[in-house]
Amino acid sequence: MSGIPRRDFLAGMAAMTVVSATSRFAFGESASPFRVSVINDEIGQDFGHVCEVASKEFGMGWIELRGMWNKNIVSLDEKEIAETRRLLDKYQLKVTDIASPLFKVDWPGAPKSKYSEAKSFNASFTLAEQDEVLDRAIAMAKAFGTDRVRCFDFWRLENQAPYRDAINGKLRDAAAKAEKKGIILVLENEPACNTATGAESAKVLSAVQSRSFMLNWDPGNAAASGEIPFPDGYNLLPKDRIGHCHCKDTVKKGAGFDWAPMGGGMIDWAGQFKALKRDGYHFAVSLETHWHGGGTPEESSRKSWTGMKKLLQEADAL
Repeated sequence: MSGIPRRDFLAGMAAMTVVSATSRFAFGESASPFRVSVINDEIGQDFGHVCEVASKEFGMGWIELRGMWNKNIVSLDEKEIAETRRLLDKYQLKVTDIASPLFKVDWPGAPKSKYSEAKSFNASFTLAEQDEVLDRAIAMAKAFGTDRVRCFDFWRLENQAPYRDAINGKLRDAAAKAEKKGIILVLENEPACNTATGAESAKVLSAVQSRSFMLNWDPGNAAASGEIPFPDGYNLLPKDRIGHCHCKDTVKKGAGFDWAPMGGGMIDWAGQFKALKRDGYHFAVSLETHWHGGGTPEESSRKSWTGMKKLLQEADAL
């Protein structure tokens, strides 16, 4: 793992305080029942410019951290962490979660997954480094004043059944470690990993009964896996176990799917936002653009945010 030694890194993190509690929602705490945010590197790698766009142009008070300056969030050194904190304070942005790459690796002893070489946002950590990835992600959460760390459940296997109990055990162990630090792991349903849909998410949540283990519900990923995410997938989920939500849209493309700007695809996002509001959800709804039709990541995110903002307004959630 590149960067500063683990012991020095963690010691440095312990000495840091959380982001200023004076940061506030850019458009008012009561403007939405949700923490309306964007994943920072969907806009770009220049974190200062990203913060300006998210805060001043999009009107957000929250941001999700995945990577900046062409480095994954768990690889930042202390100077980069300090600069990130400075920019967050400057633009009065609070952090929804640390979008770590935890457990985006092959499960040991299983056949190699066809997704093993999938793009992973400047993250290329080995199985042996996953404990350190978790430690760093927890430290980042503490440094940036959030209680949430995103995780996965290993690259998708053709037949996960022989390994599923052991995978769930690993998730339980990680959640127990996070709980001791006051951190909640949010498992993202991801087509390239072993939990892709609402139906599969419900099974994992049932198997991993921990108050420090919740779901990062991603309707776009569920749709790209062949599920109707709302209402079908959503209706299967225990609502009190949803701890984060990613927002992107999808369209049919041949036998598969492609990304679309929010509101330009097949997902009933207005219905999903209404249901989340009805069910008392009050955590993040975070724009994860993915769609590249705008020409640049920033312009694509700008157009997708325009659609997402309209959908939130239709749902009386902004």
